[in-house]
Amino acid sequence: MTSESSDTPGEDLPLPRVLCDTAALAALDDASAGALWRLAEPGRQLDANVVRIPPGRGVDTHREPDLDVLLLVLAGHGTLTAPDGPHALPAGALTWLPHGSTRSLTAGPEGLTYLTVHRRRPGMRIQRGNPAVQQQ
Repeated sequence: MTSESSDTPGEDLPLPRVLCDTAALAALDDASAGALWRLAEPGRQLDANVVRIPPGRGVDTHREPDLDVLLLVLAGHGTLTAPDGPHALPAGALTWLPHGSTRSLTAGPEGLTYLTVHRRRPGMRIQRGNPAVQQQ
């Protein structure tokens, strides 16, 4: 006996899909800056962003205490500055930014467009009877 209900294998499973054209995002003019794209799929375990930094601008020195980050340069070039000195970031460079590391980014004369990927941060929740906000 066969069933035509929702017993079909894979019917409720998430499907892979193409999300954006990073080459088209990277080709945007210099006036485009900041986050050009964000991963926003429900139920995801990752966060990802395509970011554009205009020529000569940058991201100030900071430290990410909790998350490892992969950074892939899509277009332009720039410099990653870490405690061990400057590192060139040409188009195509794939860089691991380990949690706890201190770094800054500076875009070159063509600007810098890059993709970052990291584990999704847990949501915040307020527990009943406890005024403190805790992470799940």
